[in-house]
Amino acid sequence: MKNEYSACRLCARLCGVNRAEGELGACHSSDKIKIARAALHPWEEPIISGEHGSGTIFFSGCSLSCIYCQNAKISHGGFGKEISLERLSEIMLELESKGASNINLVTPTHFAPSIKESIILAKGKGLQLPIVYNTSSFDTPETL
Repeated sequence: MKNEYSACRLCARLCGVNRAEGELGACHSSDKIKIARAALHPWEEPIISGEHGSGTIFFSGCSLSCIYCQNAKISHGGFGKEISLERLSEIMLELESKGASNINLVTPTHFAPSIKESIILAKGKGLQLPIVYNTSSFDTPETL
């Protein structure tokens, strides 16, 4: 997994920085997973929210840098907390136990390798929910 961060090409910016060594990419992120919020989110599209809400995980950082971003503090401002792969898998299971209709990964692209590992961990512990890859659509085909 570290190799995917060492010359980063996860998003369409293809910045190539060594995020594994702490350099920040166009996404303003190193290789450490950073999330701003994880909670049931009842205000997504009804088909996604379901009865109790989508189990939404907002990832910090974004490579788009849109000036009109509704999540600017999260995307550009560095807001959030670094967590481990294990903790991310636990959060997924906690959201499932609260009645989430899915696990909704918001702006996940720049952490895709770590998220993949966390999903594998969570599935191994019994996660049954579908995964929503709620992307900014600035992905490479290889990352998808």
